[in-house]
Amino acid sequence: MDFLRNLGDIGLFIHAMIDAIIFPIPALFSQLSLSALSPDRAIWLATIGFVGCLIGTPIGYGIGKASGHLVLTKIMKKKWYDSATALFTKHGEAAILVGAFTPIPFKIFTILSGCMNYPLWKLISYAALGRAVKFYTVGVLFYVYGRAAENMVDSVLTIILLSVGALIGGIWLTVRLIKKRRDIRSDVPVVKGPKDSIDVTAGEE
Repeated sequence: MDFLRNLGDIGLFIHAMIDAIIFPIPALFSQLSLSALSPDRAIWLATIGFVGCLIGTPIGYGIGKASGHLVLTKIMKKKWYDSATALFTKHGEAAILVGAFTPIPFKIFTILSGCMNYPLWKLISYAALGRAVKFYTVGVLFYVYGRAAENMVDSVLTIILLSVGALIGGIWLTVRLIKKRRDIRSDVPVVKGPKDSIDVTAGEE
């Protein structure tokens, strides 16, 4: 952490990238430290972290496709691995969104996406949405409130992330429900009654 912090912007970029691959400590810590030192650059720092994360996401995905199960069993307890696998299998999109902007290690979901052959473009899309919320929330807080944001981050970030998570979760569930209803309607056969049939011989007489 000290080594990455001393590298400044480059260190934040590297930290955000490897956070999505294998590094156990979230990039949020580097972002907080650098933003506290230079609040006027907080938005720029958020952008650096965001871009670094997006670049690291497909790399974590590639590791997952190559030997993801082996890697995850090394860095996770078995019960966590089983729970994460079950959650991802049932609610892939929701699992990625949750992992993207909560303290849950995001690398778990990038690697697991590769293991489960989840579409890479979907992973990047959901990762971009969730990570943007997280990085830019911190960036805006420091840019607006300066170093005073250090005492606000925990409470404000938690409230914002929970609110955004509830909103995104609600939208996701609504879309899934609408799609499910459409699929059910399309599977129901249309039965024609006697009034729907036409007597083609009626005009021949």
